[in-house]
Amino acid sequence: MFDHITLDFFIFLTIGAIAAGFINGLAGFGTTLFALGWWLQILPPIQAVALSLATSLACSIQGLHVVRSTIQWKKLPLFLIPAFLGIPIGFYLLHIISASILKITIAGFLIFYGGFFSCRKALPALTKPYYFIEITIGFLSGILGAIAGLSGALPTMWLAMRPWSKGVQRGLLQPFNFIILGISACLLTFKGIYTKDTLILFALVAPVSIISAQVGILIFKRLNDNQFRRLLIIMMFIAGIVLLIRELF
Repeated sequence: MFDHITLDFFIFLTIGAIAAGFINGLAGFGTTLFALGWWLQILPPIQAVALSLATSLACSIQGLHVVRSTIQWKKLPLFLIPAFLGIPIGFYLLHIISASILKITIAGFLIFYGGFFSCRKALPALTKPYYFIEITIGFLSGILGAIAGLSGALPTMWLAMRPWSKGVQRGLLQPFNFIILGISACLLTFKGIYTKDTLILFALVAPVSIISAQVGILIFKRLNDNQFRRLLIIMMFIAGIVLLIRELF
């Protein structure tokens, strides 16, 4: 693989690393969506996915440190336990339904959701406990994570409608993504996907992504609670467009 490295290879690898780290540091999710578009141009799909998972985990450690005092230990199980149950179902459905059609459907939903709420002056403010909805979101996120690597989409949309502080929202979103992505990375490890070449690539992109994540974290710290909610909604819209373009073209 490394016998045929070109300048374009390094450019795409670096841009993906910068995007992966910055988005993760800024919003706490989206590494896979925004890095894969670049890395799939130069790497086999399974290697690009493995690299994005490892990079996301490396960047998320910094984000977890930032929100360590606001991690929602009591709320996390409502999402995580159902997600654990959804993951094996997702792997089963992977052989039945088209992952591409599912991704296009989710992309359309993200674009509609992000576009609709981006145009509204007042954001929704759901304050009551909605345990059934949160359990359902966790379960579906486990399924989506196994099928299409989109475990963070539904929790992010839901949290953007809750009038919680940015620390509380990210204190739920970041550890949820970290754990689900960690499980996915472990499964790839057991399958032998993390070869010597993949680990070398990770060693190259990790420093770039970690530095970029620090830039994203600095911006995150300057946002107020409402700005962070707006950011999540805008990120959903952009993520939908990126996902749609990637699947169609």
